[in-house]
Amino acid sequence: MIRCFVLGMAVLSGLCVTPLSSAADDPAGTIPLAGAWQFEIDRQAVGVEQGWAARELAESIRLPGSLQEQGYGDEVTVDTPWVGGIVDQSWFTEPRYEPYRQPGNIKVPFWLQPDKHYVGIAWYSRELTIPETWKGKRITLDLERCHWETRAWLDGREIGSANSLATPHVYDLTAQATPGKHRLSIRVDNRILIGVGINAHSVSDHTQSNWNGLVGDLALRAASPVWIDDVQVYPDLHAQKARVVVALGNTTGAAVKGSLSLQATCGDHRVASEPLAVRVDSSGGKAEAVLPMGDGMKLWDEFSPNVYTLQATLQTPAGRDVRETAFGMRELGRDGTQFTVNGRRIFLRGTLECCIFPLTGYPPTDVEAWRRIYAVIKSHGLNHMRFHSWCPPKAAFTAADEAGIYLYVECPAWANQGSSVGDGQPIDQFIYDEGGRILRAYGNHPSFCLMSYGNEPAGKNQNQYLGKLVEYWKAKDPRRLYTSGAGWPIIPENQWHSTPAPRIQQWGQGLKSRINALPPETVTDYRDFVARHQVPVVAHEIGQWCVYPNFDEMKKYTGVLKVKNFEIFRDSLAANYMLDQAHEFLIASGKLQTLCYKEEIESALRTSGFGGFELLDLHDFPGQGTALVGVLDPFWDGKGYVSPNEFR
Repeated sequence: MIRCFVLGMAVLSGLCVTPLSSAADDPAGTIPLAGAWQFEIDRQAVGVEQGWAARELAESIRLPGSLQEQGYGDEVTVDTPWVGGIVDQSWFTEPRYEPYRQPGNIKVPFWLQPDKHYVGIAWYSRELTIPETWKGKRITLDLERCHWETRAWLDGREIGSANSLATPHVYDLTAQATPGKHRLSIRVDNRILIGVGINAHSVSDHTQSNWNGLVGDLALRAASPVWIDDVQVYPDLHAQKARVVVALGNTTGAAVKGSLSLQATCGDHRVASEPLAVRVDSSGGKAEAVLPMGDGMKLWDEFSPNVYTLQATLQTPAGRDVRETAFGMRELGRDGTQFTVNGRRIFLRGTLECCIFPLTGYPPTDVEAWRRIYAVIKSHGLNHMRFHSWCPPKAAFTAADEAGIYLYVECPAWANQGSSVGDGQPIDQFIYDEGGRILRAYGNHPSFCLMSYGNEPAGKNQNQYLGKLVEYWKAKDPRRLYTSGAGWPIIPENQWHSTPAPRIQQWGQGLKSRINALPPETVTDYRDFVARHQVPVVAHEIGQWCVYPNFDEMKKYTGVLKVKNFEIFRDSLAANYMLDQAHEFLIASGKLQTLCYKEEIESALRTSGFGGFELLDLHDFPGQGTALVGVLDPFWDGKGYVSPNEFR
């Protein structure tokens, strides 16, 4: 029997399950917007005042994409306003860098370098035609991944703005999008509008680059004016059921009656409902339902990543609306200081993803690209990925669901070095807003297991602010475990701790660390540290063992970001008559790096009660001074000195 609980003005009885995807099931209800757009850079921020939203623009560009990858922007100079700052100021003064400071030959030794760089406003515009069949429909504009703030106009009339770095920007065009031709204009501003931190990987030039543009799915969508606005599914394994919360929208101006049909499918297991009577108030509503999953219920974990597809169909006199989402019957918990999934202890063996995508300068939005990445980390013995100060697009969650990867997602912030949390700045509210958007957009994915505000915060009031944030998230969405921030602080509200304490060499130890000062051994672990805590402890960014550059890698950089720092390193080696030894240096340093990672990982594995570790990194981190810390390069390819089998 399916029980129902009513909230707001929507009434449901006998529910099965419902889902959320951004499109109606009718292909005719979608107009893709990929292709040629008009384009113009607005350096002086005069476009709004001068009415650019209502006129044609001077240039042409293809979307999805960024302006930098299509040759727009400014030449790199010594005065380029990098987001992230210059790591080593000696680049401006030391004679050895003089050849690389010349106009036309700028080469910075700090990170991957784009051919063009631009921080500011750009406009994107195109004509479109709303079909006659869309009359009376609810029409939305969906922009999957934007960098950063967008404002939208239709025929010169502003629709609104959005500033999420992690979730789609969705605009309701219903009031203006009448059948016929229209001009759509999007203003994109990639300046640091909120102090998320100049090194946050969501915005910094250190890794993905501070790009300007629109990527992923770009489309107009038409749906019923009475629609399924949101669906969230909360598994209860012990009771063999799922609690389903459905939000319904209504723009007809009147209460509407109809039916809601729901079904969940995973392989040969299918749960469905008969059509359900529903009444939606003129302002919409919300409903709760309990869905029994039965004895055939399939669980999700790293060994058996069973993913259910939820489909909800709402039928009213106003039309038909369909939404889909993925979910898993997965329960994340704790057994003392260890994590559990579905009641069984797990150990997190993780690496970071710092938004490193040299060919495009922004993350992929296709599932296949993420399938490859997860296959690579699994081949190296890992089951976990942390997204350092950014949140990936939907495709990353979908692929992780399939692969059985445990994801730790952060809000797009590294509030340090000029930023902070808890001090009353706009970032404080932004984190609440962005966290809510992330939970709504991706919260049903079973791979989404851990979450925090972001990385290594600063602020004299950070403990109080982050403690309240963790408590807020715990009450809002119990499907995952929350901590304050990556690295610190360790506060009572945390459901798990991220800390750099359990590692074989601490910052600043130099030759005094265990790995440098003591003979090799295989007995030291961190059980004394773990015993001081009541929740799981995860070692933060362990490793960071660098190797010599692999100059054979240089030919791979055929896209937006170039490895010009390697040219400096290569020139230096040649000037010292050792260029012929470059490969030997790579292999020798790589073998040493592998031994260091072996001791890092085995120290964690032999620690009783330990929660897990997160490497920095399985692949190279090209920012903050070129940190070649990976046994893999930025393309997730091996360097030739350790195989996946040997590493695993």
